[in-house]
Amino acid sequence: MSNFPPNTLRRLQKLPQIPSVWEGDRRTLADIGELQQLSLDGGETSTTNGDCILWVDGSEGVVRSVDLVSSEMGVEAIARSLLRAMENPQGGSQPARPQKIVVRDREIQFFLRGALQDLDINIDYVPDLPLIDELFRSFAAMNSAKRPRLPAPYLELLSNVAEELWELCPWDYLQDHQIITVTLNQWDVGTLYLSIMGMLGKEYGVLMYRSLESLRRFRSAVINNQVLEELEEAFLSQDCWYLNYESGYDEDPDEDDEDFDLGIYEFSEIEPIFGSVHPYEGIRPFLDEEESLAVYVTLRALTEFVEDHEDDLNVFAETDWSKITDKIRIPLPPFAQKGKAKSILVEVATQPELSQEFLTLEVPEDEDEEEEPDLIINHDLVPNGSMISLGFLSWSLREEIQQHPKKYTQTVDFKIPKNSDGLPIILVQTTRSNAQAMINLLKGQDGLDSILFNPGVDSLHDTEYELILAKTVQETLYLIRDVESESIEHKNAKKKWRQRLKKTGGICGLVIAMGVTGASRGTPGLTQIMGLFEAESKEGEETGLGCFQLIPQFPHDFSDFDWDD
Repeated sequence: MSNFPPNTLRRLQKLPQIPSVWEGDRRTLADIGELQQLSLDGGETSTTNGDCILWVDGSEGVVRSVDLVSSEMGVEAIARSLLRAMENPQGGSQPARPQKIVVRDREIQFFLRGALQDLDINIDYVPDLPLIDELFRSFAAMNSAKRPRLPAPYLELLSNVAEELWELCPWDYLQDHQIITVTLNQWDVGTLYLSIMGMLGKEYGVLMYRSLESLRRFRSAVINNQVLEELEEAFLSQDCWYLNYESGYDEDPDEDDEDFDLGIYEFSEIEPIFGSVHPYEGIRPFLDEEESLAVYVTLRALTEFVEDHEDDLNVFAETDWSKITDKIRIPLPPFAQKGKAKSILVEVATQPELSQEFLTLEVPEDEDEEEEPDLIINHDLVPNGSMISLGFLSWSLREEIQQHPKKYTQTVDFKIPKNSDGLPIILVQTTRSNAQAMINLLKGQDGLDSILFNPGVDSLHDTEYELILAKTVQETLYLIRDVESESIEHKNAKKKWRQRLKKTGGICGLVIAMGVTGASRGTPGLTQIMGLFEAESKEGEETGLGCFQLIPQFPHDFSDFDWDD
């Protein structure tokens, strides 16, 4: 390139020429260390290892353009950057062309002399560029002076309370709409509204909303807005502090697995992250001293509240979640004590009415209004894509599940037979979130009453079926699976099932596990099993249901069918 195109030159010649000297240079970012670009949330998102081109007005002391380019780009990048500095300067400067340009690179000097020869601009070589040198020194200083995420006195305090909360696992029984309030009335903070995350196994942590309006606005926006851009805007419009738990490893091979669950890790493998979200700030991944103190006291109060009232908080049905209020005195760390105040009295309370309000937002009104007719089989227990099989659960694994604090169990007290290899079970293996939803559904129905094997017939195709049903304590029927009665595979599995069932006195189990898409598909272990429901097994006339008929639902689609009595 020896010159700008004629039309570009004519456009540049129309710009006013100002009596200024501009400095220009191209430098590799390795000279100043990595230049980190910040995203809207204030976190590091990328690292550029290319070159930086700067044009600075030495007379005014302002930067007219900054460009980051690949190291492979030729000297033409210099011209493009200069063109922007003249026509579209940064920082509010007016478009103009200088009287003189100074550079410290001979190649750049000769190149620009050719490119700018018709613009009446002097191009000179100088060994030093004081303004640009100072700018790059500032860049290096900014890069080396990263702000710590937490003030030093609070690092250990907040890490310890985060570890205690991780060990308590309140997300095993508290859902994110079950709100707990913590009232401080200190440090310009009144009442915080806490939402516990983690039951679905994707994100673990605590959101501490600084206002009820923000909490209501966000939950309503999430329910009503399904467009990604609107959800992002709703997320950034929150007004809360947060504690998030993340993997302590730079890369975890399991994180891409749909069933990956951070909850299986020990705290030593976890990194707690504290920060703030505000409509004017976006996401800020650090706290100042006053914020750190407020968050510490809040989480300490939550931890003691959960520990003291776990039995009352861990209830099966939403309607059993009652109002619990407690006043807890939290000692202040010595460095935060002022005068005689060495502790603070905090009020912690559940908010069942508010939680019910948020639950109602998530459930369409007509879902509660329409009741299923008697003896109609529901199909919403077992999700599509689940793997279902008859088998057995070894007695040793059954004992491990019962003793594991994070596994849900509904067990029946019976004498374990000595000559039996295990408990006859029906295994439903699905994704982690679907498995949790199944457990919650059965818990909401007061648990599993029995497993039924009932006959059914498709008169349209003259085919007989055996329906495997789950009957809840509230006498709701759910279809687990329907199998053609003449299936050889099912007959063989059922034969072994009956043999084991005789030894257990008719007691069987429903095992709900995650990992349907992983390596444990078909053979889940303790890590994958999330729930065990033990109940009585009934077959044929014992069920008292009679024979179900497969009824086609013609109004919608000829392919839709339902079982009816």
